[in-house]
Amino acid sequence: MARAIMLQGTGSDVGKTVLVAGLCRLAANRGLIVRPFKPQNMSNNAAVADDGGEIGRAQWLQSLAARAPSSVHMNPVLLKPQSENGSQIVVQGRVFGQAKGRDYQRLKPQLLGAVLESFENVATGADLVIVEGAGSPAEINLRSGDIANMGFATRAGVPVVLVGDIDRGGVIASLVGTHAILDEGDRAMISGYLINKFRGDVSLFDDGIRAIEGFTGWPCFGVVPWLSAAARLPAEDSVVLERLAKGGAGALKVAVPVLARIANFDDLDPLRAEPDVELVFVRSGERLPADAGLVVLPGSKSTISDLADFRAQGWDRDLQAHIGRGGRVIGICGGYQMLGRTVRDPLGIEGGTLETPGLSLLDVETEMAPEKTVRNSQARSTEYDVPLAGYQIHLGITRGPDCHRPSAIIDGAPDGAMSADGRIMGTYLHGLFGSDAYRARLLQSFGLSGEQRNYRESVDRALDEIASDLERYLDSHWLGELIG
Repeated sequence: MARAIMLQGTGSDVGKTVLVAGLCRLAANRGLIVRPFKPQNMSNNAAVADDGGEIGRAQWLQSLAARAPSSVHMNPVLLKPQSENGSQIVVQGRVFGQAKGRDYQRLKPQLLGAVLESFENVATGADLVIVEGAGSPAEINLRSGDIANMGFATRAGVPVVLVGDIDRGGVIASLVGTHAILDEGDRAMISGYLINKFRGDVSLFDDGIRAIEGFTGWPCFGVVPWLSAAARLPAEDSVVLERLAKGGAGALKVAVPVLARIANFDDLDPLRAEPDVELVFVRSGERLPADAGLVVLPGSKSTISDLADFRAQGWDRDLQAHIGRGGRVIGICGGYQMLGRTVRDPLGIEGGTLETPGLSLLDVETEMAPEKTVRNSQARSTEYDVPLAGYQIHLGITRGPDCHRPSAIIDGAPDGAMSADGRIMGTYLHGLFGSDAYRARLLQSFGLSGEQRNYRESVDRALDEIASDLERYLDSHWLGELIG
C-alpha cells in the first residue's frame, strides 16, 4: 500500500485544494508516482475523468499536478447541489441518486464501502497518495457516519495534517479549538498542522506557533505564504466567486451572470487570464453592464430554476438591450438551453416545474432526459474552423431550426446552434475558451490582437511555482519523510 497523508482544514476554503495540488506536483517532480484523493466533494464544477464519469474539477486539476491520468476513484463521492437543501449524488463517476441534507446524512454509511474501495484503487501502484478532506473535522455534529474527514482517516489509517487559514483571522483559536472538541481517537490521527495564506514577516508568528504547540502538542510543519501563482489555477467551486473582483479595465468587457446554481464556471478562466479582457461576474442585484461586448451564459445545475432567477433579476431585459446594441452572446450547456424557446422537463428531473419558456434568442427547444451525457470530446469550431477540445456533462436534448447552423462538430456530430447573424451561439462543449486557437480568433473578431497563448502551459507553470514555494516554506524534515 502506498504511503498516504490527509490534509484537513479548520474550515472550508482554507486552501487545501491548492496545497494538495502543490504537494502532488512536488512529489511528481521528485520522481514519485503520486495520486490525489478526495473521499467526498461538494461542487457543481465537475470534470470528465480519463476513465469516464464525473469527478470534481479540483481532483482533475490535482491529477494534472501529479502528472497522473484522472480517475473517478480520485473523487468517489461528488455532491452537486441542485437546491438550497438537496443535491445530486455521483458515486464513482455515475449518478447514484438525489437526496436532501438530512437524508444524505443517513445515506453516508452506505457509501463508505465505495470510498474505501476507491482509495485502495488509487493507492495500488502508487508511491504516495495525498488526500484532501472536506469542510472541517470540527463539525462534530456530522461525525457520525462521516466519510469526508476523520471518518475516512480512522478507517483507512491515514495520518492527518490540519490546515489553518491565517488570512481570515483567528487561526490560533481555530486550531486549538479543533484540538479541544475532537475525541481522543480523532485527535490521535493528527500528526501536525500547517499555517496557510500568511502575509508579511513569518517570524512575527513565532510566538503563535509556540502557543499552538503549548495548547495542542502538535508540531508546525510550515507557514505557507500567500501563493500568488494560485490565482492562475482554475477555480474550484462557487465559494471563490464571492472573492473574484472585477478585473482591471480591458479592451473587451465580458459579462457573466452568476446564476444561483452556476456550474463549471472555470470555463471562463482562460478568458480571465487574457490581458485585453475584463471579465465581470454579475451578481444578484446588479445589472448586466451596458458596455459589455460579450455576455456568456454559463452552465447550470438547474436550468429551469436558474432561468426563473435570471428573469427575476431583470437580466432578460438587460440581455435584450445588449443584443440591441450589437452585443454578442454565448451560452454553454445550461446557458445554451436557456437561449432557446422552451425548456421542458416532463419527468420532473430538475424539480416541480415541467415546462418554462426560454429567452427565445435561438430557435431551439430542449427536453430534459434521464440519461446524462458524460464524455471528453474532440471538436472543431464551425465559426472559425479551428480545433476544440473539451468535455460534455449535461442532461437534455436540444433541437430546432437553428441547430442546422451548429456551433461545432463534436466527435463527428453537429453540436449547438447559431443565430442567422452569428451573434448568438450555444454549445454543450465545456472548455470552449480553453482552446487557444478558438480563444485567439474570438478576441480577433472583437478587434483585439488575439495573440495565441497556451493556457494549459500557464497552468502547468503555476503548479511548478507552487511546488517550488512549498519546498521552500514547508518543514524540510517532514517533507523529507513524506516524499524523500
